Amino acid sequence: MSHDPIPGLLQQVDQEMIRRHLFFLAADPLPYRKVNYTLPGHSKSTLDEADDYIQAQLESWGYAVEREGCPVQAFRRDRSKPITAQYSPPHADDPWYTAYNLYARRPGRVQPEETIVVVSHKDSQSWIDSPGAYDNAIGTAANLEIARVLSQYEPARTICFLYCNEEHTPWTSVTAARRARERGDRIVAVLNIDAVGGKPQAEIEAGRKTNVTVYVGPEGERLAALMAEVNRAYGIGLEQSSFHTPTPGDDHGSFIKEGFLAAVANIGSYPYADPFYHQEGDTAARVDLANVLLATQASLGTVVRLAG
Repeated sequence: MSHDPIPGLLQQVDQEMIRRHLFFLAADPLPYRKVNYTLPGHSKSTLDEADDYIQAQLESWGYAVEREGCPVQAFRRDRSKPITAQYSPPHADDPWYTAYNLYARRPGRVQPEETIVVVSHKDSQSWIDSPGAYDNAIGTAANLEIARVLSQYEPARTICFLYCNEEHTPWTSVTAARRARERGDRIVAVLNIDAVGGKPQAEIEAGRKTNVTVYVGPEGERLAALMAEVNRAYGIGLEQSSFHTPTPGDDHGSFIKEGFLAAVANIGSYPYADPFYHQEGDTAARVDLANVLLATQASLGTVVRLAG
């Protein structure tokens, strides 16, 4: 009988490592991550500094990191809208910036042409000074931890770790998905890690550890079922559920729109119920790291099941 590597890999997921990434990206030294804010005395935007940090972490684990530049603008703020939806299209003469998709890969040893993509957006809201801890420094931190644990793993299929931008316009995952289609990439699954652990404060205080896998079509529904199976089979302990949406959204939706239909998002609650969504109060100190640890383990186990 072949050895199952997943239990040993799950044990390597380190909550303290996730916490360190979270607080670096959403508290100190970076208060948030956007192209239109540079810390006093610094020469790079906070988003560029976040990119440098992410790249340095990946390279320290042996990955080669590719940067893909994408033109973006910051959203304007419309205070007449509800607080969670105050982003507003930029004006035509607003500045353009270059924001980057960051890629790191573990090549497959058997079927390297087939790829599993693990994607997270690393930017915080460009229209408001929010730390964006749940949305989505924590997804970035979880994605980094999966990359760290798998840095010495030899998968049958290629695993691609993608760090993109969704709080500026246009989303840079759109560029990533379009170019993947143009290259003829064979992407067999996309897992978007976004706002894992985010839920109402009462549920945090009650000790609930939730994860929702959001899908669109039958291809995504099969991935949601796999997430549930991994959670059950390895005794991870999440309250794991799934949610069907009729149309694709978020960064996994960028891939669905380009024909990569096996794509889902992992999120703490759906409809998303964090009371500080898109607000200044989305701080690192509020994040339920014990919940994030379990969600990271479930995503990691699912990636390994898919990659072989």
